[in-house]
Amino acid sequence: MATLIAPTAAVCISENHLSLNEIIAVARHGQSVALSTDEEFRRRIGRGREALERKLAAGEVVYGVNTGFGGNARYVIPSDELAHHQQNLLEFLSCGVGEPLPEEAVRAAILLRANALARGFSAVRLVVIERLLDLLNHRITPVVPRFGSVGASGDLCPSAYIARVMAGRGEAFYKGCRAPAAEALRAEGIDRLELEAKEGLALLNGTTVMTGVASIVVDEAAYLFRLSLGVLAMAAEALGSSPDYYHPAIHLAKHHPGQLAVAEMLNSLLFDSKLAVPLDEIRGRVEEANRRANGSHGSHGVAAADESIQSPYSLRCAPQGLGPIEETLAQCRTVIEREANSVNDNPLIDPATDRVYHTGNFYGAHIARAMDGLKLDLANLANWLHSLMALLMDDRFSNGLPPSLSPHVGVYQGFKGMQIVHTSLVTAIRHWCAPSLIHTLPTEQFNQDIVSLGTHSALTAMDVARLLRSAVAIALLSTAQAIDLRAGGGRLGAGTRPIYRTIRAVSAFVEADRALDRDIAAVSGLIDRREIPVLNG
Repeated sequence: MATLIAPTAAVCISENHLSLNEIIAVARHGQSVALSTDEEFRRRIGRGREALERKLAAGEVVYGVNTGFGGNARYVIPSDELAHHQQNLLEFLSCGVGEPLPEEAVRAAILLRANALARGFSAVRLVVIERLLDLLNHRITPVVPRFGSVGASGDLCPSAYIARVMAGRGEAFYKGCRAPAAEALRAEGIDRLELEAKEGLALLNGTTVMTGVASIVVDEAAYLFRLSLGVLAMAAEALGSSPDYYHPAIHLAKHHPGQLAVAEMLNSLLFDSKLAVPLDEIRGRVEEANRRANGSHGSHGVAAADESIQSPYSLRCAPQGLGPIEETLAQCRTVIEREANSVNDNPLIDPATDRVYHTGNFYGAHIARAMDGLKLDLANLANWLHSLMALLMDDRFSNGLPPSLSPHVGVYQGFKGMQIVHTSLVTAIRHWCAPSLIHTLPTEQFNQDIVSLGTHSALTAMDVARLLRSAVAIALLSTAQAIDLRAGGGRLGAGTRPIYRTIRAVSAFVEADRALDRDIAAVSGLIDRREIPVLNG
């Protein structure tokens, strides 16, 4: 039986839709999960199973239940082989390769599979859903290889590894170690699941692995985006740029909601800053320099001031350039929540009409398109950070900061190595951001003649996010160094001040050259644990 947990203490699978926040609570933070005790909700799950059993008793042919799979659908399976047919499905698809998926991604996939099956269209017994919840609530996480899904017929291969653990086969992460699934189940008093007709197919056929990975990616990307705006605001302060570029009147004139949101966040970050300079003050200094250059005779000759009345685009155009990312994140969240609450296996059994629908709901194009688009936006964000680093490091553009942010130029090289590593990371991000959706190839006897590659899209988006995390860490360390070179730690804005202080709690000012890999790791750890304060927008 599934562990009994009070619904008020758990994320509840019910008539209501799961939110992205609930998915992350279960996947990343170990929140427990309960199946609704509502009798009608549970009866509907049972009615789907009853409808299937009636059809099988009447001799109806139902794809994947009493037929072969995919290109073998024309072969009819005898009734005494139906259970073995489902169990065998787990075996021939357990041929994945590569490093294991992150545990949080697998936990998200388990939750979403349970939620999809609970819609009542998949014709599984209640115990199948309960076993999925047992894995979550007892922290038994199947070891799932990275490669094996093409995102059509769903995530067959990775899902097979999850289902095998429910059946007491394969391996799982349990109490910090890799252990045989049978041992983990036995230690927690969980019975192995014996699959019956259709249940193997219902567990494997669907988009829940790619959607689980996508959920983790969007959660990560949203935090990195807001943290990057913190980097940008600190760079504006370190470079003596102006907050006036983010005035609402400018952005209201262009209407885009993402642009408006980014401008608002930058204004909040820079509120009360004593380092960011109003444009009127900059203009006054430029005009004074011009008067001095022209002399007392009012010469009309061209004069060069020490500074420009306009900052480079990476500062001035941030809302316009980064606003689309805010909108992409919102769109991705919508797509993920729709997919997470969908019925995405095949075939579907409608208990209300007693009909069987042979479908393609397992096709992962929506997730693939969302993740491919997000990769482009994250690469654009990495480019933006790279431009800010370039401004900070080059004394031709840094408004008085020393080259490579070294307090002792020549003797020490400062952040020269950090900039090189940052460039390496941004280049890798740009390489990984190529779309996956367009790389379809026919497979599986031309039954899957066009595939979504949604899992590839989601996993490469995860790779991009991880590289971006390190790039953001380097940018945070660099802007903190620049702020200290201005002796500006006490003059930061209301939103940048806590970011700076959090960085300085784990990494000291670089007075003399030292190895900074541990500093990067420390800040990356803060990012991973969400310990650097950011604005929610």
